[in-house]
Amino acid sequence: MNKLAAIPLVISVLATPALSFAQSATGLTRAQVVAELVRLEQAGYNPSAGEDNNYPADIQAAEARVAAEDAARAAHMATGMAADPDASSPMTVPR
Repeated sequence: MNKLAAIPLVISVLATPALSFAQSATGLTRAQVVAELVRLEQAGYNPSAGEDNNYPADIQAAEARVAAEDAARAAHMATGMAADPDASSPMTVPR
């Protein structure tokens, strides 16, 4: 009976190291975090505002502006590439 009781203990001891490495390997680098903060500041977010009563709302508004800019840029790139078949060529000379 003691062997049956020891099996779950052994399994949990062996599984613990594997679970400690469950963190995502695709974390952001420091440079990516700084670049994102710069974009949020350019969109109107001020992290040095101190005790801001509008904290969740103002950062969410800045994130929405950044997302809208990204969507507009993606739409522009998609329509620009579709309109001009030579646009994908790096050697294209403007007409």
